[in-house]
Amino acid sequence: GWASILAATFPPGSVTGAPKHSALKTIGELEREARGPYCGAIGWVDGDRRTARLAVGIRTFWLERGLLRFGTGAGITWGSDPAREWAETELKAERLIGLASGRS
Repeated sequence: GWASILAATFPPGSVTGAPKHSALKTIGELEREARGPYCGAIGWVDGDRRTARLAVGIRTFWLERGLLRFGTGAGITWGSDPAREWAETELKAERLIGLASGRS
C-alpha cells in the first residue's frame, strides 16, 4: 500500500546519501533533532483513485508550536570539501531567513 511505498522512497537517496540504509543509520546517530517535514514527502495521496502528487520538502517552512522552522543542508560525498559544504548550507539558510524576515 501507500505506507510501504512512502517508507521505501522517502527520504530519497538524493537526500540521505548512499547506501541509503547505512546513511539513515548515521543520520539517526548524528542529528540531534528529527527533520520534521524537511526532506520528507510533501503532497497528497488519493487512495480511491490510486494516484498521488508528492515532492521532496526542501527549502520549505513549517509551523511547529508557534515557531516558523526550516531545514537546510548540503550533499556530502567522499569528494566533498567540508568548508565549501558548510558555506553552501549557510547560504541556503541565509536566503530562507531573509524570506521569513521580509528582507528578500
